[in-house]
Amino acid sequence: MPRVPPPAPSSVPRSPGADRYAPRAWAPHERPIMPGSPSTPLHPTRRRIAYGVVGFVIAITGGLGNALVTANLLDLQGALGAYAAQVAWLPAAYVMTNVSMNILLVKFRQQFGLRLFTEAFLVLYALITLAHLFVNDLGSAIAVRAGHGIAGAALNTLGLYYMLQAFPQKHRLRGLVLGLGIGQLALPLARVFSTDLLQFGEWRGLYLFELGLALLALGCVLLLKLPPGDRHKAFEPLDFLTFGLFAPGVALLTAVLAQGRIAWWTETAWLGWALAASVALVTAAIAIEHFRARPLLNTRWLATASMLRLALAIVLIRIVLSEQATGAVGFLQALGLGNAQMHTLFMIVLAGSIAGLAASAATINPAKTWQPVLLSLMLMMTGALMDAQATNATRPEQMYLSQFLLAFGSTFFLGPMLIAGIGPVISQPRNLISFVVLFGMTQNLGGLLGSAVLGTFQTMREKFHSSVLNEHLSLLDPQVAARVHATAQSYAPTVADPALRDALALRALGAAASREANVLAYNDVFLLIAFIAFCTLMWIIASRAWARLRAPAPPVPATPDTA
Repeated sequence: MPRVPPPAPSSVPRSPGADRYAPRAWAPHERPIMPGSPSTPLHPTRRRIAYGVVGFVIAITGGLGNALVTANLLDLQGALGAYAAQVAWLPAAYVMTNVSMNILLVKFRQQFGLRLFTEAFLVLYALITLAHLFVNDLGSAIAVRAGHGIAGAALNTLGLYYMLQAFPQKHRLRGLVLGLGIGQLALPLARVFSTDLLQFGEWRGLYLFELGLALLALGCVLLLKLPPGDRHKAFEPLDFLTFGLFAPGVALLTAVLAQGRIAWWTETAWLGWALAASVALVTAAIAIEHFRARPLLNTRWLATASMLRLALAIVLIRIVLSEQATGAVGFLQALGLGNAQMHTLFMIVLAGSIAGLAASAATINPAKTWQPVLLSLMLMMTGALMDAQATNATRPEQMYLSQFLLAFGSTFFLGPMLIAGIGPVISQPRNLISFVVLFGMTQNLGGLLGSAVLGTFQTMREKFHSSVLNEHLSLLDPQVAARVHATAQSYAPTVADPALRDALALRALGAAASREANVLAYNDVFLLIAFIAFCTLMWIIASRAWARLRAPAPPVPATPDTA
């Protein structure tokens, strides 16, 4: 098969002595969509397919690293010899750096160009993944996860750019939806096959696979480069002051959300100090940006009603989507099931995510961005209500349909939600960084907030149901006494001491009560998720109806005087 020649943009090439920041004379169809993005020349079909394949590989690589850790925290906890509160720092470290680096990465692309951006961060990602193989303690593992967050932020954008090159101009919105949604497949995909990797090489098997994927992505990028784009001087000294305040503020907030329900909010003093410091640092960064002539974060634009509504809607939906990770998986783990027993459930979740992504790309319409969001919320609410009927006999088979609905909604809403917010950015490119930070924070911190809120609610409800159940577990009750006696008799063939048999029977009764309390608590969580989805649905419908009522009526054309 003959090799496809590289794309030949019709723009006028720069002479060797030309200013590297001088804008090129692009043809209308080639002009980059935004500053820092590649141009869009015409490609032959075979090259478009190649761009699509490379975009898929890069997007999956960027999301799979954190997904492998999140899906196997219990196994990593045992391998590293860490407590639950300690191992929770692994995904938290990733989010800390991933959210903050989006501020600088946009300007990095704009000033230093796509080629350096592409190759430098893929090499960094491969080196960090290689470092994972030599990690033997928790501290170094946390440092490596923080490095992954930096590289992962770059790969998410890079995969999106490659996917956009795979589509002609009239279908480019579909490429935007796919490029953004492929990364959402990483977690269900990691849950499907990571158990086999753990059997192959314990926790190092996960990172050997990730290293191979990173090297594959690097090879693809070196063989198939993105078309060039415009460059301009973007960094200013105050940018680094803002980053120096914003990044630690977000990191402290992430730490509070990740550790709050484990260390408990009111019993650990450093959580309060960290939250206070986070508020002070982020407020200082916002104050600096608010009074800058050329702000890194356009606070006035972010504070507009449309952007605030968009941010709140994304956060609420991310809280609802925590049902999959904190709700269903946590419920089944509380019943004693492991990843191997939930393998078919994870495959169905993956199928639902793929179906939602494909449906979103096929039906995307810039004029109707909120209708898919409403449909997604209805599906999520239905799935949560179905799960709220769980009992201690519920197994993954009873949750196939509900989890498929939730997975479908999780990817079906994302593309339309992005397009609803990116429209004003295309007309005002200076707000690109502000939008990227807004979208990244609501996605990442919204997921952490959802896990923190639902996990805290589940713990509180479990304590409540335990106290209610234990009030009725008195040996003065004939039914309780008969249950304890029957259980004690079942130990008679192996335990000769009557007192020990009674103690074992009481312990078994307590374990059964604790299990029932957990089941009831998770049912309450599912009902809360359905309630949040319903409230979000009603709020969006009401806000859209109010916006239509307040919209000015179209002018009535004047009729000529016939007199």
